[in-house]
Amino acid sequence: MKRARNNMPDPAEIAVIAAALHSVAVEMGAALRRTAFSPNIKERRDYSSAVFGARGDLIAMGDDMPVHLGSMPMSVRAALDAFDLAPGDVALLNDPYRGGTHLPDLTMVAPVFIGRERSPAFYVANRAHHADVGGMYPGSMGPCREIAQEGIRIPPVKLMHAGKMDAQVKAILLANVRTPAEREGDLTAQMGACHVGIERMRELAARFGSTSSKETRLDASVRALLARSEKRMHAMLSELPAGEFRAEDFLDDDGVHAKPIGIRVAVRIDPKRGRVEVDFTGTDHQAAGSINAVYAITWSAVFYVLRCLMYAQGRATTSHATAGLMRPVRVIAPEGTVVNARPPAAVAGGNVETSQRIVDVLLRAFAAACPERVPAASSGTMNNLTIGGIDPRTGLPFTYYETIAGGHGGSPQSAGASAHHAHMTNSLNTPAEALEYAYPFRVTRYALRHSSGGAGLHAGGNGVVREVELLSDAQVTLLADRRTLHPWGLSGGSPGASGITTAIEDGVQRILPGKCTLELKAGSRLRIESPGGGGWGKPRR
Repeated sequence: MKRARNNMPDPAEIAVIAAALHSVAVEMGAALRRTAFSPNIKERRDYSSAVFGARGDLIAMGDDMPVHLGSMPMSVRAALDAFDLAPGDVALLNDPYRGGTHLPDLTMVAPVFIGRERSPAFYVANRAHHADVGGMYPGSMGPCREIAQEGIRIPPVKLMHAGKMDAQVKAILLANVRTPAEREGDLTAQMGACHVGIERMRELAARFGSTSSKETRLDASVRALLARSEKRMHAMLSELPAGEFRAEDFLDDDGVHAKPIGIRVAVRIDPKRGRVEVDFTGTDHQAAGSINAVYAITWSAVFYVLRCLMYAQGRATTSHATAGLMRPVRVIAPEGTVVNARPPAAVAGGNVETSQRIVDVLLRAFAAACPERVPAASSGTMNNLTIGGIDPRTGLPFTYYETIAGGHGGSPQSAGASAHHAHMTNSLNTPAEALEYAYPFRVTRYALRHSSGGAGLHAGGNGVVREVELLSDAQVTLLADRRTLHPWGLSGGSPGASGITTAIEDGVQRILPGKCTLELKAGSRLRIESPGGGGWGKPRR
């Protein structure tokens, strides 16, 4: 085996192994998508997969959802702290206060044993958003006041023992959801994805296992990969200007009190040491509504934004998304604030809405440090829509969940994309055909929301118009933002249009608040007009 002068593996071999690790995570996601039951996972791709080293360090991840991937290491750590996982074991958890995001996101962690080793050489994990995990509202995404109202909360438990399902854990879980058959199918798909990851990692170990020392070629390359990622982050930060850069942004409200919720950050860059401190001191206290984010979410948003800056600098092609990237980074998020809530705060919207606003405020701060790399604000909301009721075709309960795309902000290089899931989501809209097949709905309109992007030298992208007719009585819940405040422009660009949600019942139209729940009769329609992105630069005359 070739070795570099510093006794590290050959750089070409590191690159090959990094690509192979990434392919393991991608294949896990593909297996999950193909075998899942719910349209939310199968069609929208609301899932993520990743590979971890023996100590629980992130070493590879799929091209999935940033809000999942940046926070997943904390769930893996919680599982490893709770158990010594043996061959055939699979841990399950969703507790936001133990590294999770919100309750519908169920995470599975499985160990990878190589040969006769007594401890795992690697771990594989995946996270998927289940369309219902119980609670007060169908879809488990309602305007709750505490986490106990949001659904079943699962600490780290062993779902599989030595290859056998724990029937009691499974029974408790399925007894607390509205759609147990769909949940069981999605859980089985997640377990299958873990099995795929285990097999592929064993194949990699067999291929890159020979060495003259105790450390295998695969182990050495993983160690080098982590070090290389850290070095790339140091290099990126060393090219930024020194100083403290501050910004603030606001959520419209928390769904309980009609006042904005402020998120404030100070980014302190030390280019000499290649380090950065991201300090959210001054952010508003945790809220009465469900827009509270746990620390894992805030960490995830910082991880995402720094990766975006690396990409804009051209370093993303030579660095991989591993735990090494965050070694030069310190994140301060005071407990009891909306970016690091304490139990029993409700957190469903923290994952989907507050994560977006954390990204916005970070980009605003970095725009002062490196304006040539930062775009204007994107739509800034995932436009979460959940609908639940009884399907008249089967007589059984249904729960539908979807996030709806908006416009990207214009950037220094180009106009913003239209009808895209920006920043922390990276999912898809459910195709109209799949939606009408799976649920008692009819899609009556699906189009671009023209002129919703902000004007600028590079205009913001447009949002979408999505109108659905209900074919049965149903409870509708909306968890969205940027309904009163607009996605901001940069460098003289105009803000994007804020979003609008309209309920049409018996011919009467009413504008809905961004965070609400209501009962609608069969024949009613719900129209969501998502926000556009902000424009960048002054428009030419």
